Amino acid sequence: MSDKLGPLTAAAPPREAAARPRRRRRLSGRDKLAGAFIHLELLVVAVIVIFPLMWIVGASFSPGTGLANATPIPTDATVEHYVDLFTQTDYGRWYLNSLYVATLNMVGSVALSALCGWVFSRIRFRGRKAGLLGILILQMFPTFLTAIAVYMLFLNFGLLDSLTGLALVSIAAALPYNIWLMKGYTDNLPASLDEAAAIDGAGRLTIFRRIVLPLMRPMLTFVAITQFTVPWMDFILPRLLLQSADKQTVALGLFQMIEDQYQNAFTSFAAGAVLLAVPITILYILLQRYLVTGASAGAEKG
Repeated sequence: MSDKLGPLTAAAPPREAAARPRRRRRLSGRDKLAGAFIHLELLVVAVIVIFPLMWIVGASFSPGTGLANATPIPTDATVEHYVDLFTQTDYGRWYLNSLYVATLNMVGSVALSALCGWVFSRIRFRGRKAGLLGILILQMFPTFLTAIAVYMLFLNFGLLDSLTGLALVSIAAALPYNIWLMKGYTDNLPASLDEAAAIDGAGRLTIFRRIVLPLMRPMLTFVAITQFTVPWMDFILPRLLLQSADKQTVALGLFQMIEDQYQNAFTSFAAGAVLLAVPITILYILLQRYLVTGASAGAEKG
């Protein structure tokens, strides 16, 4: 019986193998042209974005102080500009001041925007719609329109020339937008998780801290990165509110290197700009895994 089945099984091809299409789909001329155009566009965008960065990095290692001989790939590379930043200027102090303001702004913005966004999304109270409308109107006005009012307010309360006061202004300026951002994100989170926790006896703050807050992680990461970056490179508010030399930020210190038309240190400015981008790059690398949206997918089963 095995002899009879042997030739039959060997001759009969498997149905799955026969059903698999072995022919490759041939691309039409239009598809090839569209693919070539997309790759060309990506190449042009990459060159536009990468070339200025390469030029700044190359200028920071180029000898001399002017930009005439600066190239993206310097032939006689040197690190003297980086050394001069910490030996000839107060760059270290400027850097720490900017780091303090940016960190305080990041922590304060994340905490307040997450809490306020959750309150406006989950809790129904009197004046909720009016508060949301007021926040929406506030975010329509640019920050510099309130510069004089902020200056007079800080003058009356004795907060001028204060790094903490500068951080508070940055938090307040971005809070309306961040609240709307967190509210919209929280609206998409399943409310049944809150209800199940409430049935188990959890309070509102416990629900927010242990259930809602972990699900907010992607949006909290976005707010943290943006709120760290904005005051880190801000110039207008520090120029208005800071007066002492020991309270200057990196933006103010670097501006002094190029504001004089007779003593321009553009290569040192480039070196300071490169060091300025280091914390932002590190922060993005550490938090990029939380930027993936859909962290709450699968949290609620049907």
